[in-house]
Amino acid sequence: MELYENEVPANKPAFDLRTRQSVSSSLPIKEVEQLLNGRTRDIRLKGKLLRLFQERSWSRTAKIIRSWMIWVIFIDLITLGLNAILLPKAVAASMLTPACILPPAALVTTFFWRKPGATKRQVSILVAGMFFILLSVALVGVNAGGEFYERHLNIMLFVAISAIIIFAIPLAATAIIAAMALGLYLFFQIRNPGVTLGSSEAATLFFAAGIMATVVSRRTVTILAQKAFLLELRDQGRVAELAAANARLELLARTDPLTGIANRRWMMELLNRLWNAEAETAGIALLMCDIDHFKALNDSLGHGEGDRCLVKVAGIIQSNLRGSHDHVARYGGEEFLAVLPGIAEEEAIGVARQIRESVEIASLPNPASRVSPYVTVSIGVSHVENIQTATPEQLQSQADQALYHAKEAGRNRVAPYRSLL
Repeated sequence: MELYENEVPANKPAFDLRTRQSVSSSLPIKEVEQLLNGRTRDIRLKGKLLRLFQERSWSRTAKIIRSWMIWVIFIDLITLGLNAILLPKAVAASMLTPACILPPAALVTTFFWRKPGATKRQVSILVAGMFFILLSVALVGVNAGGEFYERHLNIMLFVAISAIIIFAIPLAATAIIAAMALGLYLFFQIRNPGVTLGSSEAATLFFAAGIMATVVSRRTVTILAQKAFLLELRDQGRVAELAAANARLELLARTDPLTGIANRRWMMELLNRLWNAEAETAGIALLMCDIDHFKALNDSLGHGEGDRCLVKVAGIIQSNLRGSHDHVARYGGEEFLAVLPGIAEEEAIGVARQIRESVEIASLPNPASRVSPYVTVSIGVSHVENIQTATPEQLQSQADQALYHAKEAGRNRVAPYRSLL
């Protein structure tokens, strides 16, 4: 009697929620909501959210950085060529050596930003590359002297500002680039023989104000990008929750709440899908199973024991099917319908006999039965060699007629429809 005590029916509708991976469960939705409910300026991404944001934005950031580096190299080479043509040879020659620092620094940075890697290492390489690029631009003017000295220091600041504006990198790295640019500017201005110390400091403070405003703007742009990312995550979470809720409703609509297997509606839809499939199914059988004298069981042992019997029988039927391609559903009351695609008639009859024997062996009590003191089932079997030769309704009608014959013949038996012909 305890053979099926822990039996859990494995046959479920194909959309069983246990096989679904919920998107919302993989997202830190609570943290997202907390950040969005606060002030925008206080948004700080940490942990998993920060990693997700970096992964989402890396490709775009890397493309911008690589493009910027390539254009800086191009402009540097064009400038060198024009200087060689337009400027005195001595001045152009003095610019050549420091200008040659820039292309390798930009190329190395471009190389390390070709594909995703360790974020800290890539940012460190970017900062180092920016230092040598800014130093190269500054030294070009310092070596040339005269009017080029001040001009190239201003160009260096312009290069730094353009990088700060368009590089979507951590705020700390942005601040370092700004500090490097101002530090180089102040250092070379102090050494500029044509400018007094006071003028150097005043100019540095002036440009510092502009650069710091740029850094703050860059921070604001980053925060807004992170907020947009959080809004997208929240939308994804809500869509996933709605999809999960709809799936649960669909599951409830197509699952028998007592036995946990499919209900009649799902089985009818399955049969229609089989009949409407483009590929022809060779050989299909329907088993109509009915628990003998089930009303007597309910009257004698109570509805609780009757429900337990239904769950047990559903599990026994499922355990005797061939696998995931066979399906069972509670057809109504104490009746179960099993569909066996791609099966020969003799094999289908054999499966039905196994089900009948297994139910009898389980020794589930039914003292009011006129067949046996234990629960038994009668099964009608219908079969067609090709689904094109019959309709689902015809196959069900044949299985029902065969079941009626099994009951009339004394119950606790298997009756194939062919025996009625």
